[in-house]
Amino acid sequence: MTNAADSRIKHDWSVNEIKNIYTLPIPELIFRAQTVHRRYHRADEIQACALLSIKTGACPEDCAYCPQSSRYDTGVERTSLMTVEETLTRAKDAREQGATRFCLGAAWRDAPAGEAFERILEMVRGVRALGMEACCTLGMLSESQAADLKRAGLSAYNHNLDTSPEFYPQIITTRKYEDRLRTLGHVRRAGITVCCGGIIGMGESRDDRCSLLAQLASMQPHPESVPINLLVRVKGTPLATETPIEALELVRMIATARILMPKSRVRLSAGRTFVSDETQALCFLLGQTPSLLANVCSPPPTRKQIRTKDCSVD
Repeated sequence: MTNAADSRIKHDWSVNEIKNIYTLPIPELIFRAQTVHRRYHRADEIQACALLSIKTGACPEDCAYCPQSSRYDTGVERTSLMTVEETLTRAKDAREQGATRFCLGAAWRDAPAGEAFERILEMVRGVRALGMEACCTLGMLSESQAADLKRAGLSAYNHNLDTSPEFYPQIITTRKYEDRLRTLGHVRRAGITVCCGGIIGMGESRDDRCSLLAQLASMQPHPESVPINLLVRVKGTPLATETPIEALELVRMIATARILMPKSRVRLSAGRTFVSDETQALCFLLGQTPSLLANVCSPPPTRKQIRTKDCSVD
């Protein structure tokens, strides 16, 4: 990118400035987002990602949206940490279906020590040996764990802020916002790229969404990857009966994120299959990148699933 383009990237957006963008008339908002996207990215390029739950359920945290919390009865089957061989078999399947990034997710408050962590490091090395980007989301990390993951070849670490600092205590009480920021600092200092976004539709206000975006856009550099998730309402969680938000709120969130963080990959992640094909297509127009979820309880998706419906990911 040119120096002139880089000089337009801000890290000091105020919530009011962001709200003024977020609430623009939809045609103007879409135009601005598409203009920014084409300035910094290829307009015809998307990335398919696969997310594998390598350890499911029994998390001690009380995140109100999460069916893997041990505090809620959601019917999620608890599983122990997968073997390296099982994980790499799934990674190979995902690669064959077109995924170029493979993310290892585990339901922990903190990444474990000892043999379990060594096993994860071996998984990361194996995924990288397959020629894929390797991403992890394992909960909070220590500085030494981040350094170990970097040495193993980890491409990115996902650790979402979830929502605004103001609304956060309504969603999670078992860790603080500062704990999340601390882990992100360890990841950045280790030289691993940051994947950090949030969830909308949890009962937060527009101001909360703009405040979340302000937090993300204040990071220097911006997160290389910004997943925007829609709440998936799961029976048994405190947010199971939350009223769904309008589809255009998702469009506004993605468009505003694209404008604020021009170089970042803005990803439509959880909840995307609950919106219409037309809404997903509009999100692609704004420069959003799909994430492809491969659940351990289901067979890997087919290449047809990746390519159907104007490149939306099912």
